[in-house]
Amino acid sequence: MVSGTADGFHRLYGAAPEGVWAAPGRVNLIGEHTDYNDGFALPFALPQRTEVAVARRPDRTLRLHSADIPSGVVTLALDRLHPARPPEGPESWAAYPAAVAWALLDAGLPVGGADLHIRSDVPTGAGLSSSAALEVATALALTDLYGIPLTRPELAALARRAENAYVGVPCGVMDQMASACATEGHALHLDTRTLEQLHIPFDCAAAGLRLLVVDTRVKHALGDGAYARRLASCHGAAAALGLPALRDLPYEDLEPALARLDDPVLRRRVRHVVTENQRVVRVEELLRAGRLRETGPLLTEGHASLSEDYEVSCPELDLAVATARAAGAYGARMTGGGFGGSALALIDADAEAAVTRAVTEAFVAAGFKPPRVMSAAPAAGAERIL
Repeated sequence: MVSGTADGFHRLYGAAPEGVWAAPGRVNLIGEHTDYNDGFALPFALPQRTEVAVARRPDRTLRLHSADIPSGVVTLALDRLHPARPPEGPESWAAYPAAVAWALLDAGLPVGGADLHIRSDVPTGAGLSSSAALEVATALALTDLYGIPLTRPELAALARRAENAYVGVPCGVMDQMASACATEGHALHLDTRTLEQLHIPFDCAAAGLRLLVVDTRVKHALGDGAYARRLASCHGAAAALGLPALRDLPYEDLEPALARLDDPVLRRRVRHVVTENQRVVRVEELLRAGRLRETGPLLTEGHASLSEDYEVSCPELDLAVATARAAGAYGARMTGGGFGGSALALIDADAEAAVTRAVTEAFVAAGFKPPRVMSAAPAAGAERIL
């Protein structure tokens, strides 16, 4: 898309951009709803990415345009950006790049005005972190152009703060870290407390496998309160157990800890987070040993936990997982925050057509919209591409 993004900027603003920056969406292989509990996650970057063509302005104006959303150019005054007044309605998408500019300014960093033109092939609302891709690409562009020396983890943390404080979604840092820091051919083992990263080889093709992503086309909205309620319940459970975070509850001590909680909802939430952290550790061990097929049951186990204990699945996600499994997948699970979005399935490479057909037919038979199915392989993180 790079030439098209630069050309679109030129047509829109009448001059060439100073550069084009890109950041990818992500798939989370395992480790869901652990990041805001200081836990572990194992995402990787997608080939699909968001590109941002940018040029500095001599004034304090931010002009934003998306090639994918028919809202025209959104013009904002940098010095009037405020979390209480984000863009709304047809311009609500502009809250994400605006949030990044606000977070840079709020951190005391010397960012000035800019014109931005944005194009993306990361599916929106699919649980593949289109928002993080937009935030990270914008942050990388503005910090490069204004000479702000942030490390990639610092960039990701700033993008997360933008989404938390300005957009109002209380997400953890996993999405932004995957978009900013992932490397091609690897999954990113992320300790969300320390931000320690380990790049774990993940080559499905070499093992004769493929990872399918099934976009259910059910739009998820993490800002509607359900996500915040999960976060609050986890933090409340940690406090009740006398822990800084649920990450500090060892897997071996799970059952005695659950017995100390009177609320059955809190018990389910805690059980998911602690067992999910353990699944991340086990999947990582299998990947290091080259035993990719054996990760399948752990993926399926993770979906059952997300559906039953964390209650963030939906009928379409459950159907995608069950159908893929019945069609021969080694394992399948929802990926992302849930309440819609996407599922993933680990399959033999030569089974892609059959599994895709089975899932599509099952959706049609159930009266659901036909899903969008694509294969996914680990790609590079954010970069300047022009």
